[in-house]
Amino acid sequence: MYLYHLPISQDHRGLSRPSCLSFLMYPLFARLLVKGMTMAIGGFMPAYAIGKIVAKAMESIGRNPESAKALFVPMLLGAAFAEAIAIYSLFVVLTL
Repeated sequence: MYLYHLPISQDHRGLSRPSCLSFLMYPLFARLLVKGMTMAIGGFMPAYAIGKIVAKAMESIGRNPESAKALFVPMLLGAAFAEAIAIYSLFVVLTL
């Protein structure tokens, strides 16, 4: 049975009622949900990691200004690797 294109389940008394998770049965909705969660997590976590990397590098340079040249390249490499994770998640979303 369907009501407004949503499947209806029957409880133990035989009464019909819409299933609360029936929208998950549609492949398009599941695909959009997975894509959205992938981009949300794949965008938030690298941004957080880049923020932590740069904050700790600036804190270290503030404590020891002579270490600025030694910290700059590893900081940029760490930020680039963290940003690569966001690019990977974008690639996954675009290929699903």
